[in-house]
Amino acid sequence: MTGRILVVDDVATNRIVMKVKLAAACYAVEQADCGLAALAVARSAAPDLILLDVVMPEMSGLEVCRRLKADPETADIPVILVTALADHASKMAGLEAGADDFLTKPVDEVTLLARVRSLLRARDTARELKLRGQTTPGFAEAAAGFAARETPGRIALIASGPKGAVLWKTALDDRLGGEVSILPRDAALGSFGADDTDVPDVFVIAADLSHRNEGLRLLSDLRSRPATRHAATVMILPDGDAERAAIALDLGAHDILYDPFDAAELAIRIRAQLGRKRQADRLRASLRLELEMAVTDSLTGLHNRRKGLFELERMLARDGTAVAVMLLDIDHFKQVNDVHGHAVGDSVLHGVARRLRSALRSGDLLARIGGEEFLVALPDCDAAHALSIAEGLRKAVAGQAFCLDAVDRALAITLSVGIALSRPGSGETTQSLLDRADAALYGAKAHGRDQVTLSNVSAA
Repeated sequence: MTGRILVVDDVATNRIVMKVKLAAACYAVEQADCGLAALAVARSAAPDLILLDVVMPEMSGLEVCRRLKADPETADIPVILVTALADHASKMAGLEAGADDFLTKPVDEVTLLARVRSLLRARDTARELKLRGQTTPGFAEAAAGFAARETPGRIALIASGPKGAVLWKTALDDRLGGEVSILPRDAALGSFGADDTDVPDVFVIAADLSHRNEGLRLLSDLRSRPATRHAATVMILPDGDAERAAIALDLGAHDILYDPFDAAELAIRIRAQLGRKRQADRLRASLRLELEMAVTDSLTGLHNRRKGLFELERMLARDGTAVAVMLLDIDHFKQVNDVHGHAVGDSVLHGVARRLRSALRSGDLLARIGGEEFLVALPDCDAAHALSIAEGLRKAVAGQAFCLDAVDRALAITLSVGIALSRPGSGETTQSLLDRADAALYGAKAHGRDQVTLSNVSAA
C-alpha cells in the first residue's frame, strides 16, 4: 500500500464509494462515521491523509478540521474537505480552518487522486521534519529561533501577459505581507544562481503563457533546477480544466487554482505554501547541520578523525599522485592542561589549528585526529617540498607565544612533526602510510621535540 487514508462521512454509501476509488489506487482505507470517531482514529492510527465531509451531525467537518490542526499529534496530517456545498463562503471557511483543499461533490476521480498524491508527498516532508527535530540535538530550539528571524515571503507572479500580472499583483498586495513581484518567464529560468538569496519562495504561474501549456513546461523546468526546485508553486488553470490540474500536480505543483480566482483564496493558499516551504527549509538546514557536526571537530572547526581519514583515502586513490602525510603533535600538552586547566588547553588547541590552517593551501588536508594530534596531507608533493611545508608549520606554532586571557604570561607552544611520503603504484595501505608517519613523529619526539622528521623509507 502507498498510504493510509481516513474517510470521514456520516453516510455509509459515500464512505463505500470513496473507499472503492481509493482502494483501486492501492491506498489502505479506514472509515469513521462522525467527527468524534474521526478525531479518535486520527490520534490512534495516524493516517497519512484525511478525506473529511463538511456537513455531519453533532460536529461539522470544519470543527473537526480545526481540532485536528490544533492538536500537535495530528496537525501535520493533510485534510481534504469534501462537501456538496459549492458556495465560495464554505470554501473559504474550510481553508481558514486549516484544510489543505476543498473538493465539491461529485468528486472528480482524476483530480482527487492527483491531489492525494501531491499531499502525501508534502506529508512525507513534514513527517521527516518532525523525526529530524526529535533526533537532532538542539534542533527544536534552533528551529524556533530560525522561525523568529524569518523574513516576509517572496512571491513571484508569472501571468500570461503584463495586464494579467498587474491585476494579480494589485489583488494580492493588500493581502500578503511579503514581497509580491511580477516576473517574466525567461527571468524565472535565468535570474537565479544555486546560492541566490533572492529566489522566490512561491511562484504563481498561469498554465498558458504565450503558448498553451508553456506554464506547465516552466513548472517542470523550475522543479528541475537547483536554484528553484525547493520553491513552492501554485498553478492557475482555466476554470474546470481538471485534466491539466492533475498533470500540474503530478509535475510537482504544490497547489492549483482555477481562473477567475478569488484573491483572498489565493492569498490563503500562498500563506499555506509559505509555511510548508519554511518547514522544508528548516529540514534541509538541519540536515546540513547534522552532516557538518558528523564530520567536524567542534573545538577547532577542522575535519574530525573520521572525515580526515576519509579524505586521505580519497587523496591516495588518485592514480600517480604522490602524497605527503604528516602527523603533528603538540609537545608537552598534558602539562598545559595540568598546570593551567583544560579551558586553557582548549584555547591552545584552537589557536594551533588556526595557525596551521593559515599556513596551508586551500587544497591541503588538515584534521584533528586525536587529543593534541593533527593530520596534514599534501597532494602532489615530493620530499623537499614536504620538509619545507612541515618546517613552516612548526615555525607557525613555535615562532610566537600564545597570549591567553586566562594566563598571566604568554605560553610557548611547540610541535613535533613526522612525515611519510606515499609511493604511487606500491600498493601500500593508508594505515601503513600513517604508521610510517607515526614512527617518524616518534623519532622527532625522541630526539628532543620541536622538530621535523622524515620517514626513512623512500618514496621511490
